[in-house]
Amino acid sequence: MLSIASSLVLSGAIAAKMVSAQVTATGTMGVTNPATPTLGTAVNQTSVSRLASINSVDDFCLFAPAEPGGTIGDQEAEVVAWCTKPRNNARVIPDGTIYGAQFTKNDFYVQVVGFLDGTKINIMDGDAGGELDPHGATGEGNPVGGNLTSNVTGQDVNYEEWMAFMSFDQFCIRECIGQNDTISAAIMCQHELDLMGCYWIMPADYGTINGTFTECDSDVPQPPGVYPVGSPATTTSTFHQRFTITGTGTPITIGVTETPSAAYSTPSVSNCRTVSSISNGITGLVAAATASASSTSKASSSGSAVASASSAASSARASSGSVVASASTKASTAASSVSSAVSGASLRQGSAFSFQAGLLVLGAVVVGAGAVAL
Repeated sequence: MLSIASSLVLSGAIAAKMVSAQVTATGTMGVTNPATPTLGTAVNQTSVSRLASINSVDDFCLFAPAEPGGTIGDQEAEVVAWCTKPRNNARVIPDGTIYGAQFTKNDFYVQVVGFLDGTKINIMDGDAGGELDPHGATGEGNPVGGNLTSNVTGQDVNYEEWMAFMSFDQFCIRECIGQNDTISAAIMCQHELDLMGCYWIMPADYGTINGTFTECDSDVPQPPGVYPVGSPATTTSTFHQRFTITGTGTPITIGVTETPSAAYSTPSVSNCRTVSSISNGITGLVAAATASASSTSKASSSGSAVASASSAASSARASSGSVVASASTKASTAASSVSSAVSGASLRQGSAFSFQAGLLVLGAVVVGAGAVAL
């Protein structure tokens, strides 16, 4: 494993003056959401709220389908917020859903990673999952109108950049709360690497997380896909997910055709505290609403234009695809920098964290540590 301290590039970037004001979102919370994040709202397991919060290991939210069936990739624009506590008019995650979680924070982000039984929050058993962010195919976010807040600074703040990966058995979600002249919130919450998954995008000591609930301070890692080059490192190389355009002529591959097997490093954690559980007293889903209420829920969570607090522009990719679990051992290979965009995709987790991913629209295959154009 390469040490964070060994990178002159990163240490210089972190030393730059932090700027938080520019990372906050503007606008209203959106028509599906309450005006402000609120703890202690009524339990409503048919809610269509898409306001999530990341505050601590026992106070955070995830996004999952409003109804059983389908996959995260198919329903990414319509997923709703599910929270560990009754808050934000959102649904409540039933006790026993989350097997283990680690909350970490530093000057750049707050993050929760962990393992779960996604079937208890309407994720199809075996669904390899999908990537969610405030951009999406239309710029309105996946989910449309989805927003994230955090109170780690002492007050509730709605932040502009975030990213999440959800599958039937694993999750990770990061909200970027700070930036500086070198590392922007958009880079630290990179949303265009939607085939790479939790292990690669949000590295952590996943082997110790399942079965525990911890909250820690974290060192600042390299942003997703960024690899220092040289010894000592004075420059970086950035990996861009590749795609192949087939069309009617000669196929054209854009991006990096060799995929680093893992993130540059795993950040160290400190000042950890452990809680025994994140119980809320709710053990199962509340009885389904009437057909009328269900119909209303579907209409409210459709792909219509919903006001979003995020002011981010449209994503360069065609849709946010899917992926959650991936990666293997640490790698020191840096990938060259090539601009790219990504279309919809799906990922199925393999053994030993190796993976295979197929780009449904663009027709490419990623196998293990390499990407091969068809």
